[in-house]
Amino acid sequence: MNGIKITVIGGGSSYTPELLEGIIFNQELLRVAEVWLVDVEAGQQKLSIIEGLAKRMIQKAECSIRIVATLDKREAIKGADYIITQIRVGQLKMRRYDEYISIKHGVIGQETTGAGGFMKALRTIPVILDICNDIEQLAPNAWLLNFTNPAGVVTEAVLKHCNVKVIGLCNNPINYYKKFAATYNVSMNDVSINFVGINHLIWITDLFIKGESRINDVFTGWSDSYEAKNIPAFGWDLEFLKSLGAIPCGYHKYYYQSDRILQEQLEQLERNETRADQVQKMEQELFEIYQNPDLNEKPKALEQRGGAYYSEAAVNLIKSIQLNTKDMHTLNIRNNGTIACLPNDTCIEVNCVVERHQVTPLQVGEVSPQVRGLLQNVKAYEELTVEAAVKGDKGIAHQALTLHPLIPSAERAKAILEEMFIVNKRFLPQFDL
Repeated sequence: MNGIKITVIGGGSSYTPELLEGIIFNQELLRVAEVWLVDVEAGQQKLSIIEGLAKRMIQKAECSIRIVATLDKREAIKGADYIITQIRVGQLKMRRYDEYISIKHGVIGQETTGAGGFMKALRTIPVILDICNDIEQLAPNAWLLNFTNPAGVVTEAVLKHCNVKVIGLCNNPINYYKKFAATYNVSMNDVSINFVGINHLIWITDLFIKGESRINDVFTGWSDSYEAKNIPAFGWDLEFLKSLGAIPCGYHKYYYQSDRILQEQLEQLERNETRADQVQKMEQELFEIYQNPDLNEKPKALEQRGGAYYSEAAVNLIKSIQLNTKDMHTLNIRNNGTIACLPNDTCIEVNCVVERHQVTPLQVGEVSPQVRGLLQNVKAYEELTVEAAVKGDKGIAHQALTLHPLIPSAERAKAILEEMFIVNKRFLPQFDL
């Protein structure tokens, strides 16, 4: 086969049209021959809808890319050059349980952190490791680009338990570049950002516009930090930011403004309008749009989902690997001493230089106590989460959730776990439930 093969596991996702848009736009450079969309039986209807839209998009662009939709995961993986994982084990129904049970117990409900993110990780990690087992057998030279949330935890599980070339990706960093480029009316190439942290817990320690540090613009309120559409925007206390000495990401609000977030979520729960409910509604509306036989491009409505521009991050990374451009990307990768206060074998999110044969993180070194305290705490929770998911160890699961900053006590953690284990039983075969 001339040209590359890209396999998308979770191909029936509502995000897939954005990925295809990026592939089409860069087809002259990438020369993609095939895009395989694979999903599970429960997602077959959505996969069929995405397949139809994908083929219309390809036809409109007059590309020769072959689109294949299948439920045969192994056939889709065989011989692939790039494998993108964007799966949701248990579909949106289980996300709703994650949020509702968390909030009912008086803690924040969110799909990538806290009790909700924890349960999503337990469901997801065994499935991702099974996918990696197929990759080792059928596409040993492939790059695995993981978008599946919680991206950092899932990527760490692969790094620790598989022999696969894996990179974790998030749309958060690229949105920062877009935000600051727009704020200062410059191109993204004129923006340089120093990141330190882990997925959904990254701090900006410096911001450069055309080589000049402008981080104080944020501390003085002249330029606000990027706010994701799926996170409540309460603003930041400027004195707090200045003493923090860094710009927190939007997900830090769950830690730094947890009282206000929880109060809002409790009110949403009473109205049956949590983020999970909103996403279910958006998904239904998107797939109704996707079914339109006259639609042959990514609809604007897709940007209302929390993952806007993720395809740009994915396609730019594929270009860097494929063309060996040695560009810099912000990625989830093995620490290997990059952040001195974290274990070497854990997954971090930092700037990296990307080559065809390797991805090298840029040294961060020591970090301030303001950053280190929360970072080490959440990372320890992530380490135990991976261990619990792989071993099916309820004791380690209890320890992991108790350690999370959003869980106030071991007693609360146990009560949440007991209820979540009941509703998640069929998705947790590794546990004796």
